[in-house]
Amino acid sequence: MEQSKVNMAFQVKEKASYTKWKIRFDRLLSLIFLILLSPIFLLLAICIKLSDWKAPVIFKQTRVGKGGQTFYMYKFRTMRTNAEAELEKYLKQNEIDGAMFKMKKDPRVTKIGRFLRKMSLDELPQIWNVLKGDMSLIGPRPPLPREVAVYSSYDKQRLLVTPGCTGLWQVSGRNALSFEEMVELDLHYIRHLSFKLDFKILCKTFIVLLFPKGAY
Repeated sequence: MEQSKVNMAFQVKEKASYTKWKIRFDRLLSLIFLILLSPIFLLLAICIKLSDWKAPVIFKQTRVGKGGQTFYMYKFRTMRTNAEAELEKYLKQNEIDGAMFKMKKDPRVTKIGRFLRKMSLDELPQIWNVLKGDMSLIGPRPPLPREVAVYSSYDKQRLLVTPGCTGLWQVSGRNALSFEEMVELDLHYIRHLSFKLDFKILCKTFIVLLFPKGAY
């Protein structure tokens, strides 16, 4: 197990040239996406505000990125404002094994929030995270600190690369998959880092957005 971790860390280090160019492409594409999608951002912000005028449009949450560094990840708000405080009473109803919490009919999610989640539109503000350098367009899902706290050393290999807005997990079944399956998909991605694989995931992401499945 430890030897596998060392080998994977070495593989990532060997991809230094790929990583350098990927950062440049991420920054350029995220800037283009922010400009092109600005009308959609405005429309969604208005819809969220109309559903609850007093609540903020953007929800920020602490996530764990590359090397265990934390950052604020941004999303369009899909839950009631007191959702985090209510989490404890729903933990026993978790519908996915492992370190993640997922509940298909989470009562904390608003009506507009269900639509945003189904279409993955709530994730759009993460483009700002990409522009800032916290995230990449493609990479493993950035976990919560409470999830990382129960990670095994094997699971923590997910943190060897910059987390992404989309990745193998998102285009391979998303919430329909177990935590273990998600980890294996992320580690497969890390072992085979390449622009070819990134392009393949990006193309599949557009298909998933058009025909959503496993998002809630």
